[in-house]
Amino acid sequence: MSVAKRTLGRSGIEVSAIGFGAWAIGGPLWSPDGTALGWGEVDDDESLAALRRALELGITFIDTADVYGAGHSERIIGRAIAGRRDEVVIATKFGNVFDETTRTLTHTDVSPEYIRRACRASLKRLGTDYIDLYQLHVGDMPLERVDETIATLEDLVAEGLIRAYGWSTDDPERIAAFVKGPHCTAVQNQMNLFDDAPRILAVCEAYDLASVNRGPLAMGLLTGKFSAGSTLPRDDVRGMNLEWLTYFSDGRPNPELLARLDAVREILTSGGRTLAQGALGWLLARNGRTVPIPGIRTVAQAEDNAGALRHGPLTAEQFTEVETLLRRWSPDTADAVRTEPR
Repeated sequence: MSVAKRTLGRSGIEVSAIGFGAWAIGGPLWSPDGTALGWGEVDDDESLAALRRALELGITFIDTADVYGAGHSERIIGRAIAGRRDEVVIATKFGNVFDETTRTLTHTDVSPEYIRRACRASLKRLGTDYIDLYQLHVGDMPLERVDETIATLEDLVAEGLIRAYGWSTDDPERIAAFVKGPHCTAVQNQMNLFDDAPRILAVCEAYDLASVNRGPLAMGLLTGKFSAGSTLPRDDVRGMNLEWLTYFSDGRPNPELLARLDAVREILTSGGRTLAQGALGWLLARNGRTVPIPGIRTVAQAEDNAGALRHGPLTAEQFTEVETLLRRWSPDTADAVRTEPR
């Protein structure tokens, strides 16, 4: 089966147009104050089955981080790709220091010495001798640290330990500074139907970078499985009352976003798409440099997200309809917008 492909910026590395986000399969992770930073308990057998099914269906780009599950996500991926390394493109991240025993995030470290240690530790957990895309996971690292970080990463490229690198940040100024490095090829940024990122995309266009989209399904909100009465547990990051969580609050979905989703549901699900496939199709239609990485933890989710490869981007007409409805939407006009002739 032929599936849609995209290129990771100026690296020329080809990937499936939809990736496998592997935060959730890491399992529990905690901050020092007991705040949940993971997605609750996981079934490793199901995670392995989901990874293998995704590969079967053409999802060849896997995105993780050393800190997800305090190393557990990388280990599960290593088991899933054993004997199949040449079939996948692996992206992981560095910069967060954690205790594997307690599964606790302790602090950040972007020193050259730590980056080298973190890279070798990720290689061991993943069971590979190279990482395709190595990403800085400290979104607000000071700009004065950029040059030494680039130098360290370029050394890792020269040594064959990584092929390319990027930065997980939502700051256009920071990623624009990072492109001084010849092998900088991607930015990982928050982007979905609710959160467009035109300034990041402008940097990507200017410097030939890929935009790897985290949160493409708004932490599950865009799958349609949550309603106003849904409540998530406290061991799930979405169940915490965190300032940066805009999609959920205290485990409940944002009611305004649920209403906005309802306004475009019919368009997103046209042509036999599921809601998730429509939301991913919006991202693929938004720009040719986008590579959404929806979180996957079950075989069913792998199959649903892989279906977005088959359906491809929304048509230009569908994309325009969604934009018109979403950008004009407000609580006062919601009913009128939903019933507007199309």
